[in-house]
Amino acid sequence: MTDKKNLPLCPVETTLTLIGDKWKVLIIRDLREGTKRFGELKKSLTGISQKVLTSNLRDMEENGLLEREVFPEVPPRVEYTLTKLGCSMFPILDAMAKWGTEFKKNNL
Repeated sequence: MTDKKNLPLCPVETTLTLIGDKWKVLIIRDLREGTKRFGELKKSLTGISQKVLTSNLRDMEENGLLEREVFPEVPPRVEYTLTKLGCSMFPILDAMAKWGTEFKKNNL
């Protein structure tokens, strides 16, 4: 978990500390639609390894951005859902999508 005492003073840097990895932003994008299983996330995140996905999901869980639910089945089923804190990132993703759309429209 990111220690609140060690967070940067700059709020932009704090945000980047929590979601600065491109995969974390894309995980939030995918979970915005609702709860997903590990395999669904892996399939939608082209190019991510299982190890990197697992690491990012654990980090996001520790920082309170998502919840992980394990179902006692064989084989075990694990689902991931954004928390209220994770959902609070939606305006950031919306702004990124708007900017990306404008950039592509004006520069390509």
